Amino acid sequence: MTRRDANQYGTAALAFLGDAVYEQFVREMIVTQANMPAGKLHNEAVKYVCCEYQSEAVERIFDRLTEEEQAVYKRGRNADSITPPKHSSAQDYRRATGLECLFGYLYLVGESERLREIFGMICDMR
Repeated sequence: MTRRDANQYGTAALAFLGDAVYEQFVREMIVTQANMPAGKLHNEAVKYVCCEYQSEAVERIFDRLTEEEQAVYKRGRNADSITPPKHSSAQDYRRATGLECLFGYLYLVGESERLREIFGMICDMR
């Protein structure tokens, strides 16, 4: 898909897709690190997919994103339709949504190597 085509999608759609892409990376990482029961795998995955962790990740990697990536992230972060859950701050939830938009966008434009690179940066912060 072209960048122009990918930019036609709304932030909710990009975040919806990006959430799944991000979680796939998390699950792959956890499974390949240790063979453990599904319940433990789930508990470990939750640490990475919660909006607080994703928000912290954005803070650490933002300066390493390209201008285009920063623009996609900001578009998702600033979306009007964001309603955070009660257990999260609005700022954390917005940042997490922006990150998910970025993952959805990069997936649509076929930037799998860049997705892995960004995910690697995120994992290096642990």
